[in-house]
Amino acid sequence: MKFELFVALRYLREKRKRTMVSVISILAVAGIAAGVMALVIALSLSTGFREDVQAKILGATPAVNLFRADMEPIRDPDALIEKISGDPLVAASAPAILKQIILSSSSSNQGAALKGVYPEREADVSNFFSRIFSEHPYALDIPHRPVLTLASLEEEFADYEDEEDYEPPSLENILIGKEMARTLGVATGDTIKILNPMGRLTPLGMTISEKTVRVAGVFESGLWDIDSNWAYVNIETARRVFSFPENSALLLQFSINNLDRAGEVAGALSKKAGPEFATTTWIELNGTLFSALKFEKIALFITIGLIVFIASLNILTTLIMMVLEKQGSIAIFMAMGATAVTIRRVFIYQGLILGITGTVIGDILGVGISWFLNHYRIIKIAADVYSIPYIPFHVRAGDVLLISATAILISYLATIYPSRGAAKLDPVETLRYE
Repeated sequence: MKFELFVALRYLREKRKRTMVSVISILAVAGIAAGVMALVIALSLSTGFREDVQAKILGATPAVNLFRADMEPIRDPDALIEKISGDPLVAASAPAILKQIILSSSSSNQGAALKGVYPEREADVSNFFSRIFSEHPYALDIPHRPVLTLASLEEEFADYEDEEDYEPPSLENILIGKEMARTLGVATGDTIKILNPMGRLTPLGMTISEKTVRVAGVFESGLWDIDSNWAYVNIETARRVFSFPENSALLLQFSINNLDRAGEVAGALSKKAGPEFATTTWIELNGTLFSALKFEKIALFITIGLIVFIASLNILTTLIMMVLEKQGSIAIFMAMGATAVTIRRVFIYQGLILGITGTVIGDILGVGISWFLNHYRIIKIAADVYSIPYIPFHVRAGDVLLISATAILISYLATIYPSRGAAKLDPVETLRYE
């Protein structure tokens, strides 16, 4: 063990006549531990909330969307996917249709975003179907039965002895959000109407087209905006609602392996597709939200970090009092050949021991409390207000290392002044008055 470290530990362990130094040392360790613990918990809360919201957004929406700049349908989406394929960051793709419509029930009307998807391919770009809690999650897979002609009706009736036993083909299905179901006053099995506000051109002029569908399930994404404004149908149903050509789509969705590189992937896809295409990314669509969360995390770090700074003043006080108490010992060490650098290191090590001890205790408490709060979901909040039922705490090793390094750095800075003061003592003058 180095001489300087041995002396520093000896000074901290010995029983002193001046108990005030011991009390201040304990307060210094406790203050740094409290500050580090608070920082770990605060940043784990901020990280948990951000990651939870991000996961829910990406669970319902893809990382990158590609569409025609003029918002016209893409005639052959699979051919376009084949043309622009090859990016190693792209994990999966799926065509979709997304447009505004009006949903009407017997008790209420509401504007909504209607999304037509291939259920088996949508599962590759989002985990939306895992959020359905009413009926079968793949209800949209049920194929549409064509409108019956007189001849086909006769065939249908031929299988029944009595027309009263005949059941007409089932309606096409729709999945709606939990909040939308509450607003419309409907539940699984009820019927609602899809109204296309753009309408269609008839000999009598523009008319609003409508389609009756059956509520096959209710989903809960965890985000109020999606749960209250989005509805899902099979892409074939969406084509009929908006009078789109067969096999067409309005946009292509892509999931990627590195979410932080969404902009890079979007640029590459847009370049391959051609100048008539444009892209959006999950970062662009939610930039304001995530910028606010990032700023909040920085503000939390600075604000709560002041606790560690204030606690470091106790280290400063401890070392100053220690220097005053140990002047005789310091003079003897210097008379025996100890250099100024050696004396300075003794008190630097002493301050660092206090800082590292407090940091380790704070890290252990912060990580443990965060895990407990997250695992047992202790802090409940109103899901209809905050979109999530409890506050998540996600501890990240990078955050803990940053907090620890900052606390230890502040502790080191607090040792500079008293250690220099100790190194400047004159051993002759000191020993004269001992």
